[in-house]
Amino acid sequence: MDAAGMQPRRPAGLGVLALLCSSLLLNALFLAHHFVLSPPRLLGRDDGSSSGLSWSLQAAREAEAVAAVDCSGHGQAFLDGVAGEDGRPACECNACFTGPDCSLRAPNCIANASSGNPLFLEPYWRRHAAAGAVVISGWHRMSYTTTDGVYQSVELEDHIRRLHSAVGNAVVDDKHLVFGAGSTQLINALVHALSPDANAASPAARVVATVPYYTPYRTQTAMFDGREYRWDGTTAARGANSSDGFIEFVASPNNPDTLLQKPVLRGSAAIVDRAYYWPHFTHIPAPADEDVMLFTMSKPSGHAGSRLGWALIRDEKVAKRAYEYVQSSIMGASRDTQLRMLGIVKVILANLHGKEDIFAFGHNVMGTRWRRLSAIVSRSQRISVQKMAPEYCTYFQAGQRAIARSIEITELETLFFGGQLTHG
Repeated sequence: MDAAGMQPRRPAGLGVLALLCSSLLLNALFLAHHFVLSPPRLLGRDDGSSSGLSWSLQAAREAEAVAAVDCSGHGQAFLDGVAGEDGRPACECNACFTGPDCSLRAPNCIANASSGNPLFLEPYWRRHAAAGAVVISGWHRMSYTTTDGVYQSVELEDHIRRLHSAVGNAVVDDKHLVFGAGSTQLINALVHALSPDANAASPAARVVATVPYYTPYRTQTAMFDGREYRWDGTTAARGANSSDGFIEFVASPNNPDTLLQKPVLRGSAAIVDRAYYWPHFTHIPAPADEDVMLFTMSKPSGHAGSRLGWALIRDEKVAKRAYEYVQSSIMGASRDTQLRMLGIVKVILANLHGKEDIFAFGHNVMGTRWRRLSAIVSRSQRISVQKMAPEYCTYFQAGQRAIARSIEITELETLFFGGQLTHG
């Protein structure tokens, strides 16, 4: 071929370069479609895929593996539990049970009537394993503060208010809400908030309670005894009109007799402990509306180990002093705890008055246990059971017996507890 008919040759690497660019473009389009345009698929889809989960997948597998450990219904294995011989978390047995799988009953086991754990609600949360689960990232709430620079979850506060309104056990609209590490911390926070300022000329407030009372009323006050307040014993030693300078703890319902009590000393500053004022423990005749009320998450949901309590306080100055007490001592309740309890409260709210109502579940379990215990105690001539008529409950809209009624053990009560019992 002559020179006029020859075509110019392309560089040898140009075709390879074009092919490489096309390949990179196609891969970029594929990745964009897969990760950006396509909706993520969640763990547990019908097709068995686990796409859409990355860092949480391993944590979910570990949690489910531990939850599947068989402890014979008398214990649990936990992610943070002591490892067994195989290196995996071993069963931790409930009281009176032992063995690798908690299947053996411990010999000569004595029931401890002075305290206990709210494990009667554990089966409920196993039934609601998916709804009650919370995945916490490694970077969740690393700051000291939360939304708007405060130490309390705004969402959790809102849901707790909704829970009280839905159950009808407390008036919340005109109250400030303060979180603490369980009700135990708030006991002293509220005594501090109601006491005169340390620099004031007023004498120290005198803290009292009516027997039988929750022991930490005394121990917490005595432990932090200072210029602002001091433990001053029981209301029985005071006249009904001796109210000046007193702070009175009032448990309503009381433990162990579940009576809905009122302050004994007229005009005293009262801290009304409403821990058990939930429909699976007692009847709810009307929403509680005292100036200072104390609640704890261990009673409505059973999560005693999460250590979350709250106070409903009418007066803004008292609420501010209680909040500052918690802020100064622990910088607010654990953020991880607040996140977990937000999920728990959401589950409770979603099931109120339905087939999976936690209060109906708890009431049935407690009622069954009470009937069994009453049958056993009725054989004794030294121990008697309270005889109390059912009361109308606005939540169940029916007559209801308060389940936590006490067993009156007059001789043993004085001998072992000195007339002072615990919340349990």
